Amino acid sequence: MRRGGPSVLGIVLAGGEGKRLMPLTADRAKPAVTFGGTYRLVDFVLSNLVNGDILRICVLTQYKSHSLDRHITTTWRMSSLLGNYVTPVPAQQRLGPRWFLGSADAILQSLNLVHDEQPEYVAVFGADHVYRMDPRQMLAQHIESGAGVTVAGIRVPRAESSSFGVIGPGSDGQTVTSFLEKPADPPGLPGDPERVFASMGNYVFTTKALVEALHRDAEDPDSVHDMGGSILPRLTDRREAQLYDFSANHVPGETARDQGYWRDVGTLDAYYDAHMDLIAERPAFNLYNRDWPIYTHSNQLSPARFNAGGMASESIISAGCLVRGQVTRSVLSPGVVVDPGAVVQGSVLHDNVHVGRGAVVRGAVLDKNVEVPPGATIGVNPDRDAELYTVSKNGVIALGKGQRVP
Repeated sequence: MRRGGPSVLGIVLAGGEGKRLMPLTADRAKPAVTFGGTYRLVDFVLSNLVNGDILRICVLTQYKSHSLDRHITTTWRMSSLLGNYVTPVPAQQRLGPRWFLGSADAILQSLNLVHDEQPEYVAVFGADHVYRMDPRQMLAQHIESGAGVTVAGIRVPRAESSSFGVIGPGSDGQTVTSFLEKPADPPGLPGDPERVFASMGNYVFTTKALVEALHRDAEDPDSVHDMGGSILPRLTDRREAQLYDFSANHVPGETARDQGYWRDVGTLDAYYDAHMDLIAERPAFNLYNRDWPIYTHSNQLSPARFNAGGMASESIISAGCLVRGQVTRSVLSPGVVVDPGAVVQGSVLHDNVHVGRGAVVRGAVLDKNVEVPPGATIGVNPDRDAELYTVSKNGVIALGKGQRVP
């Protein structure tokens, strides 16, 4: 935080494999996956923390972290004169020759970062969600309550409970009385029985409470050493956990439509749907809010160009793109080329994808450097697509980085 405010260390958990997002995570960590044309998923949490004056941040990495490490070190350069930094921290095996056993063990193995900074509070945030949030408002509630931990929650349909940690609030609406990790049939909220509070994976800890909880967890042989599965239930049982209702959070420049927007893009369908949220005339998530910007690194590329009758509608077209075909309801990352006669509909194309003359791409996510030959089709023949490519539950077709198209 800025001088005069409470001292806060940010820890971003970026070590997960992201198996449900394959093949986009076949060659990179999930937080390094491209989103919205020019961003990486990790840019959203880092932008929220930095915009909220949390300016000393450690990003804990583990699996396939090279592109993530490179992105952080080249993009997120803070003022060393003021002692601010965003730094990737790989698994260091400080407690023995082992990888992280879970998100709690990741922090336990990295407690040297906390001891070095000696902050009053530690903000532990996930690395792969799309949203805007002012963490200062959550921190203020945490300090006022005197809790050991405050967990951010968002209302979701009860039918989706099995995908989240579910928070049970007490009669005061803030004290957490139960925390269930991915339950099949949890009770609904009072007065709203078909909805529950889902954990967003964002926590603010009082440093002493965090360190003590991690050490107690490490001594438990039956623990899964996970923040949601282990640490939160433990602090809930001790009545040290508080709920922060994300719907109460407001950021400068928000609209009535995108206030409270949050998406877990851990599956291909969720990833695809979040992109479709970007391209509506009144987008559900507004990338153009200059009062709370999402920061990233952009290469020095020429502006997008449209030739030979090329056109695009209801789409995001990044710099360096050359469109000579037809693009509708799609998101094109830098360097994408769409040749004459080609049709791209309802798709997400990552860097340097080339769609050849007369080719058709529908309802697909193509990772970087995919070449679609002239006349080829993706999203036209479902049976053939299922034989050749990854197809999600809802029918989204996904090709990995550089994957060959027959």
